[in-house]
Amino acid sequence: MEQRTLGKTGQKVSVIGLGTWQLGADWGNVDPAQAQTILAASAEAGVTFFDTADVYGDGRSEQAIGAFLGDNPGLDITVATKMGRRLDQLPENYNLANFREWTDRSRRNLGTDCLDLVQLHCPPTAVYSNAEVYDALDTLVAEGAIRNYGVSVERVDEALEALRHEGTATVQIILNAFRLKPLDAVLPAAQAAGVGIIARVPLASGLLSGKYTLDTKFAKDDHRNFNRSGDSFDVGETFSGVNYERGLQAVREFEELVPDGVSTAQAALAWVAAQDGVSTVIPGARNVEQARANAEAASVPGIDATFDVGVHEIYDRYFREAIHPRW
Repeated sequence: MEQRTLGKTGQKVSVIGLGTWQLGADWGNVDPAQAQTILAASAEAGVTFFDTADVYGDGRSEQAIGAFLGDNPGLDITVATKMGRRLDQLPENYNLANFREWTDRSRRNLGTDCLDLVQLHCPPTAVYSNAEVYDALDTLVAEGAIRNYGVSVERVDEALEALRHEGTATVQIILNAFRLKPLDAVLPAAQAAGVGIIARVPLASGLLSGKYTLDTKFAKDDHRNFNRSGDSFDVGETFSGVNYERGLQAVREFEELVPDGVSTAQAALAWVAAQDGVSTVIPGARNVEQARANAEAASVPGIDATFDVGVHEIYDRYFREAIHPRW
């Protein structure tokens, strides 16, 4: 699989990575044995980048990755985790003492002395402009607890603020065919600064898999059920914030763009990967077949200029008015 440099980390990572929120919580149940088979299938398919967080299943996702890497010590896998959501989302909680506590916990979960990449996990907007926060992160690097740090953001303005700070190695942001605003300024600015872009929610929580209908039912503990109105966290994390019914209509048009022999999900992933400045794309996978199919998106044909024009036309028609001003 194609390997790209992950911003200021200098690490080479696969253009298709693996998001592991679903191995911990909020997507219905995934048992520990199944989690291990998903991680193994991804690695076998050429994936060299796993993204997790300390709150995914209260550490279960990190622990699953730690167990997998412990059983496969020869694999060259870059692991990115996140921190900052173990306490109330208050700016004052983003301090060195808490950072040390959280990173120590993640190091134990992942079975490593030094974390490859730690990202602030969508903190309050004021945190991104606080110089003391970056000083604390620099201290963790100097102490050897982490190699690099970055941010995960909800909004474009948060990403642009983080890019102003020299130590920011990566920015993780929602980017998919139904969320195009990062293309306007964030990706060009990141390229200019040498900062890596980690594209999350690339399938709009599965909408862009083409597998859902109005009759699809999601588990009670699946965020696509309980967070459709943003009751638990930013609604932009669920179906990219688009109305579910309208999203289904747009998917039908998106499917008309998809080349023969390519799945709807693979086309959606390949389009994100083709955007200038994207380092890696991190779809989740709930089974081995999804993990393998996602990895194959790195080399699918037909994602050309005509396809790109079609994506923009669909976005303009269905989503720009509601989505572009919000995030």
